Amino acid sequence: MAKTGTIFLVGAGPGDPDLLTLRAARLIEKAQVVVHDGLVDPAILELTHPHAELISVAKRRSKHTLPQEDINRLLVAYARSGVDVVRLKGGDPFIFGRGGEEAEEARAEGIRVEVVPGISAANGAAAASQIALTHRDASSIVSFVAGQCKGLKEQDWAGLAGKGRTLVIYMGVKTAPQIAEKLMEDGLAPDLPVAVIENGARPNMRVLRGSLAALPEIVEREQVVSPALIVIGEVTAREDALAQIAVEASA
Repeated sequence: MAKTGTIFLVGAGPGDPDLLTLRAARLIEKAQVVVHDGLVDPAILELTHPHAELISVAKRRSKHTLPQEDINRLLVAYARSGVDVVRLKGGDPFIFGRGGEEAEEARAEGIRVEVVPGISAANGAAAASQIALTHRDASSIVSFVAGQCKGLKEQDWAGLAGKGRTLVIYMGVKTAPQIAEKLMEDGLAPDLPVAVIENGARPNMRVLRGSLAALPEIVEREQVVSPALIVIGEVTAREDALAQIAVEASA
């Protein structure tokens, strides 16, 4: 009986190769085939074997190299041919990475699948910008939502942001005006602190701070581009507040 390969759903983390898990790095280095997203940093792809086959299935807003169904079939086809294939994703495979869909397809086809978690975009970007997503004095709840989805205005985000809470929005750059409007209509204060983290945990990272009402202006004025996260909550202002305290103490 012909050997069937394994599909490895591997999280590449926020971009810095030093933030890969050891398991992820080892799989990337020896993989025969790597099917990767567009947001995987080139420095990570450089870790692959010289003879490895690299296949980009980059997704951009309203434009996919391959539809998700075709990606699923591609992974299964390689595994059926006896090849172990690394499906390499930015961040973590199971946090807005469609890893769940790919794992379900593999299992349905009788293909062995292994998930290798990665540092999520939210964790990596927050850590690099020193924003504590949870904090005893500011937030005991953190939620992740997708800002790029159909029917955004009708999404129920009640209770996800506000006092004692942190809301992290993935893929929200293009819909920042609708997001700000939606949250303020839901009762959030216009002066609630926010941060926009562009290229989190990468050398060209930018952290832009302001208020919820000013969020659309920040994104437009600063020409923010993906990958970027929007973090909403009091935790985004704590670094500024603590820095001011330090300045006053030294005065």
